[in-house]
Parts: sequence; structure tokens; C-alpha cells
Amino acid sequence: MEFSSQTQPLLLFLLLLFTFSPISESNQFCEAGIGYGEAACGISSSSSKILIKGGTVVNAHKEEVADVYVEDGIIIAVKPNIKVVGDDVTVLDATGKYVMPDRCSCSSPHRATQRLAKLRRASSLRPSSEIRARARGSLGPTAIQSRDLNTIPGGIDPHTHLAIQFMSTESVDDFFSGQAAALAGGTTMHIDFALPVDGSLTAGFEAYEKKGKKSCMDYGFHMAITKWDEVVSKEMEIMVKEKGINSFKFFLAYKGAFMVNDELLLEGLKKSKSLGALAMVHAENGDAVYEGQKRMIELGITGPEGHALSRPPLLEGEATARAIRLAGFVNTPLYVVHVMSIDAMEEIATARKKGQRVIGEPIVSGLALDESGIWDPDFGTAAKQEPALLSFLFVMSPPIRASGHDKALQAALSTGILQLVGTDHCSFNSTQKSLGIDDFRKIPNGVNGIEERMHLVWDIMVESGQISASDYVRITSTECAKIFNIYPRKGAILPGSDADIIILNPNSSFEITAKSHHSRSDTNVYEGRRGKGKVEVTIAGGRIVWENNELKVVPGSGKYVEMPPFGYLFNGIDKGDANYISSLKAPVKRFKSTD
Repeated sequence: MEFSSQTQPLLLFLLLLFTFSPISESNQFCEAGIGYGEAACGISSSSSKILIKGGTVVNAHKEEVADVYVEDGIIIAVKPNIKVVGDDVTVLDATGKYVMPDRCSCSSPHRATQRLAKLRRASSLRPSSEIRARARGSLGPTAIQSRDLNTIPGGIDPHTHLAIQFMSTESVDDFFSGQAAALAGGTTMHIDFALPVDGSLTAGFEAYEKKGKKSCMDYGFHMAITKWDEVVSKEMEIMVKEKGINSFKFFLAYKGAFMVNDELLLEGLKKSKSLGALAMVHAENGDAVYEGQKRMIELGITGPEGHALSRPPLLEGEATARAIRLAGFVNTPLYVVHVMSIDAMEEIATARKKGQRVIGEPIVSGLALDESGIWDPDFGTAAKQEPALLSFLFVMSPPIRASGHDKALQAALSTGILQLVGTDHCSFNSTQKSLGIDDFRKIPNGVNGIEERMHLVWDIMVESGQISASDYVRITSTECAKIFNIYPRKGAILPGSDADIIILNPNSSFEITAKSHHSRSDTNVYEGRRGKGKVEVTIAGGRIVWENNELKVVPGSGKYVEMPPFGYLFNGIDKGDANYISSLKAPVKRFKSTD
């Protein structure tokens, strides 16, 4: 990169500024040599001005050919033929590509409106679509031309497990490597599941807050509930009112570890409802799974196929039905994570048809894979040339199902029975997976997906003609933002929204391989998969972080996003309660005999 004589004084000033200023979190990582891209370290955290030209801007509600102008991390204008005066604007050419919003994040619409008003005043936005781009110390002009490309909101992954302590080990991707992989794949925000520490939500939040210091993109937290007492009840209030958490997860599986019984689930559902927080469930019958595991061991079935056989679809269906009915009894919304089977999907469909507020979340592995991988008898070679029993790599819970479930989940997603797509990204390397070489119960559960999701969903759902580009935005971004009450700051390309944007080329192809992915795992369950629809540019927080197959990120540059309670799923809940009480026609007045 060449710099003119005019830019040299500015660079000298910035060098002196970084020399004598307090060292930021991201600069500490830079000094340690941790990060992607030479340009990532030393650049101010303030966002440059970006003009995306000529792409098809895709929101969940419409598509339009328009330019997008970004300043200070916020979308300022979305309209045709925007003209910018100034030499400090990056212009991206999106001709023939889709320009899309980020897939999930968290902030109030009021705050976004305030920021837009402030930026509009600062930028002197004119009705003639001319924006006067004033110099604000940026390092030089940038431009993106996007004719024939799609400008799309950045992806939001509602379901991840980064740096999770699980089954005697820790997942290989932390809040830097996992997020870097996400950005390379077009996801600009994720919501991770924070786990309590010895049952304490406060200690759990603090532990995950520390893990998040490595972040390089926006993220939020769900919180798991694994025990119940008055302390936990009060901590739930703190999480919602002070920590920006608006969802709580209850495991109906993992007996002896995370599993809760029906009594605890009912208490959690009632408390979540009172706080305006969304209850989420991992739906498998943990008691029956435990019996299934013992049965397999008694039969001498110790390999990965025992994992799938011990927790069949009917146990997922039973737990899904039970959770739905208990949520209906309490009259509170329910979110079912990683829907993997026809059995669970049909329970969700039945409940929604009756008007119950149930959200179903399939994950990309359930849409893209079938169980054939778990029955593979052969050893393969991992990316780092370590022997790996390939079937072990596919072990997750609920299991990846037999062929036919994948197509049914795709159809349910295309017709609105299921609402959004996550990943359940929880990646372990081949050495960790081999911990269960003699006992499938010891295989760490989890697969990758945070980098692959956006590409695979486009190829499986859009390229096949099952859904439109607008539907794609809805299931990968907008619906997540709405459910977790952060729309339209996230999940949209609108004036005032965060500048979390991807440019997707529908005519470009991709290939997935562990040799080039950005996860720290030495394997990939989608190894060798090819498809159409490639993310060519990722913009996160107004910064170009992925372009020309190159990442430019450092740890410590991301931020935690608080999510307010009482999202749209709670609208009218109080009226439903009132109608229920009025319908009881009780108590019945009885008269005692005077005889």
C-alpha cells in the first residue's frame, strides 16, 4: 500500500498517538502478534466512511437496487445514486451482488434513532442524495462497487458455544477464533450461551464476560439455568435488568450435569415470563436417553452409532411436546433450540397452528447433513495429518438424523413452521473427539458451523428455489433481531441501523475444507462440500473485516450488546392471562345448608 506525502504527517501523528496513549485491549493482542491481516493492528477503532454502489439491497421486507452510505459505524442512507463529496470514503462495487444486513444484535430502536439523528446533523445529509464526506482522520479513500451483487444484513447466529467447558474438555474456538471464522463466513453477531459457575448466574456471567475480552465482533449472551432456589431467582432479575440478558435456557437432557426436572422448568418458565425473558429449551428426554445409553453399552455398542441409537427422534419429540405444553400452561413464549427431527418439528407445527407462541430453530448441520457420517467405519486424516475416526466428528446432541429429516426441516423452514437458523457451533478437534474412542458417552458433543452457515443456507435454500433472497435475510438475520428485541438496530439495512453488512455474489462458488477454514479445529463436518453463493465482503461495525479472502481483525475489537426484555413475543400475553381468568367461571358459589 502506497501513501502520498500528504498522508505521511497523519500517519506520524497516529504513530505518536499510539506510542503515548494507554494500551487498549486490542493493541495488547496486536503486540502479542495475535490477529489477522497486517492492516488490522494500529488502525483506529473509529469506522471509516463507506459507500456501497450498485448492489441489490436485500431486507426481509423487500429488495431494491440502491446505494448504501455508512459513516461512523451507522447506515446513514439507502437510496439510488448517492453522491459523496470527499476523498476519505471507501467505495465498494456491489454490481451483480446482494447487499444484506447483519444476522442479529442487540439495542433499542430509540437509541438507533437518536444516533441516526446525530449523524445526519453531523453529515449534513441532503435530500438530493449528496452527502458531504468531511475528513475525520481516516487513513484514505475506500470504495466498493456492487453492481449485480447483493447487499445483505450481516448474519446473526442465535446459537453458539465458544470456549465452553464441556465433557472434561473445552471447545477449541474461543471468542476470537470463533468470531473471526464467523466474519469470514458473513456472520457479524452471535449470541452465546453463558453457563452458571456452581449454579451461580453472577459468577457465570463474570466468567463469560472475561472470555468475551478476546472478541472481534458483536455478541450477546443467553444464560442457562441448571438449579433452582431463591438466589437463582434473584440473579435472573439481575441478568435481565442489569446485564442485558433477555433469554434463559433449560436443558431437558444431560442427566447429572445440566438437566432440569419439570418442577424446576415450571419455576423457570414463570420467572422468565415475569421478567419478559424468553425461555429456551434443549428438548430431549434426559432420563430416557440415560436408559438408552445403558442399553447400548449392554449390547456392546460402544462406537459413535451408539450415540444416535440411544437418543432417537421420539425422545426429542416427547421433550419438545412436554416443554410446549408446560409453556402453554404458564402462558409464556417458548424457543426450542436445535430442532433436529420431524418428531420435534411436528410438535412445533401443531402448537403454532393452535396459536401458541413457539419458535423453532433448526441448525445448519440438521439442514445439510444426515446420519451417514456417524456410521462411517473408516479412519480418515485430519487437516493436520493426524489420524481421526471420521464418525466421531459428527457426534452432537440431538444427533444428526437419518436422511429425510433434513429435507423435512428445510420444507418447514421454507413454509414458516420453523423461523430462523442457528449453528450450535461447539467445535472440538480430532484428539478431543477421540476421548470417546472406547465409549461413545465420552465423545465431546458438538460440530462446527459458525463460518459455514451463511454459505450453506444460501446454497441449500435459495439456490434450490425453496426460498427467496428476502426470506434468506429473514431466517439468518431479521427474525433473530426481532425475537431478541434488537431490531432495527440489527437485522436490517435501514438508515440508523448498525453497519453490519455483507456483499454476496450469487454467481460465485465456494468449497469448504478444514485446510482453509478459520476455526482452530483440524476437521470440518462439511469437508469437501461445494455450492453457489459466496460472501465476498463483510463489514462489521462500519469496518471492512473480510475482503479478497483476507481477514483484518484483532482480539478486543468487538463489543457486548445488551438485549432488552419484553420482545414482540410478549405482546398481548397479559390480555391472554386476563381472558383465561375470566373464562374460569370460578370459584363456584356454594351455599351451606342451615339444617
